[in-house]
Amino acid sequence: MIESCNDAKIRCSWCGDTPIYVDYHDTEWGRPVRDDNKLFEMLILEGAQAGLSWLTILKKRENYRAAFDNFDPAIVVQYDNAKIEELMANPGIVRNRLKVNAAIANAKAVLAIQEEHGSFAHYLWSYVAHKPIVNRFATVEDFVTTSPISDKISKDLKKRGMNFVGSTIIYAFMQGVGMVNDHFVDCFVYEELTGCCVPVAHV
Repeated sequence: MIESCNDAKIRCSWCGDTPIYVDYHDTEWGRPVRDDNKLFEMLILEGAQAGLSWLTILKKRENYRAAFDNFDPAIVVQYDNAKIEELMANPGIVRNRLKVNAAIANAKAVLAIQEEHGSFAHYLWSYVAHKPIVNRFATVEDFVTTSPISDKISKDLKKRGMNFVGSTIIYAFMQGVGMVNDHFVDCFVYEELTGCCVPVAHV
């Protein structure tokens, strides 16, 4: 069901009415991101979410930015055992050693991709011809969790040594950074991003 949250705007129902979640929906989710550090941040946060809720990660986001040097891959790749132990003792992030180690491995892969393709953004956006895929979903039941493109990206990133980049995580990442616009068709953000509002029956 598509519903409003505390004001006259119509939003995707999944954002609920928690302010931090509503703000994320309104200002970030589905809006194209082409900044390498921001893309790296979202990739690491999506991996950190595995087994948890996105709301949990959003609440820890500022802690993550402080702990991971604003997600600069050139810095993260240099983390040593002492830094890893410091992160494992940080209650402000998800203290999972596999996820912490994945952030370092993924930083190394991002730097290699930048060297090969000029930027991480160019590499990623080339999978969608450098423009968002616009879907026409009306309810949560319409959502998909993977796609042929997320399968391809996941496979290639794994080849490059990345972890926590399964197809489901990559599809959620694509949604978050606007490579895919999965806002419901009567959500105000869908209208903003596409320039058209498609009426649908509320269920």
